[in-house]
Amino acid sequence: MGLRPNLLTRRTAGVASTTLALLLSTAAVGVVPAASAFSAAPTEVCAEPADVHSDARVKPGGEAKHEPNELTLAETREREADLAAALRERARFRTGAGASTMATVTVPVVVHVIQRDSTRAGGNIPDSMINSQISVLNQSFSGATGGASTAFSFQLQTINRVTNPSWYPIVQGSSAERSMKTSLRTGGKNTLNIYLGELSDSLLGWATFPTRKLNSMDGVVVLSESLPGGTATNYNQGDTGTHEVGHWLNLYHTFQGGCSGSGDSVDDTAAEASPAYQCPTGRDTCTAPGTDPITNFMDYSYDSCMYQFTAGQASRMLTAWNAYRAA
Repeated sequence: MGLRPNLLTRRTAGVASTTLALLLSTAAVGVVPAASAFSAAPTEVCAEPADVHSDARVKPGGEAKHEPNELTLAETREREADLAAALRERARFRTGAGASTMATVTVPVVVHVIQRDSTRAGGNIPDSMINSQISVLNQSFSGATGGASTAFSFQLQTINRVTNPSWYPIVQGSSAERSMKTSLRTGGKNTLNIYLGELSDSLLGWATFPTRKLNSMDGVVVLSESLPGGTATNYNQGDTGTHEVGHWLNLYHTFQGGCSGSGDSVDDTAAEASPAYQCPTGRDTCTAPGTDPITNFMDYSYDSCMYQFTAGQASRMLTAWNAYRAA
């Protein structure tokens, strides 16, 4: 697979209107928690913290001391069993006036900007970058960038700015992260809380997978300079956010499970032995049919290389929404 010809157009739309970020219109939103993270360094190793299921992406040249969650086979089996159980439970509720089944979902989004001080270097990014990130989410999840259309749109509700040096940088798995989220998280299972700031251990982001009971740790953490117009070279077009929200909606990495087993539990993403970095067109690491899905949002390629979810991923996200997050 190569790059979609008009991908660059989407990435640069609106640049003339600001020197710091793309100014793109916001769109509609609504979602719930679990854990995952996004990494950009080829030396990463994934492991899961004791209290959450998460996964992480690492900055170029970085090496995470602890990367949240590349799930083990046992952990994926546990999650898949829980999803099946949650679906059975929801089906029972629907026989009366219980839970509804959603076909389209508008996800309310609350963004928490964690700052060391009032400077850009201290985390004080402009609202325009946040608006651009919401626009990127809406384009990516609608299929406007070249992939499958999903059921999800995102609507920014609030930008909450917090100056607290003790939470900066945000350290994955720390007591400070727990304090931050416990203090700031708002909304129910359908509300996406995004935490922006400088991150520890060269990480670009992490997120929670959906769970049946709302956890205060629920949400997505993203390096603020990975937003559109940020300074994270090759990772500053907003796709760290897209990737992490994919985890929040129950997608695994495309390379989950490598070449064997059920992989990422999605039939139309080709098996992939390991993460793809940069944009290695034609890469094929498994003997199963299909080249590696390097242009998929759930791989580790450069932002400029990513542009799609598949129809199978769209179906999986909606299934998980109805199992865990729909009212």
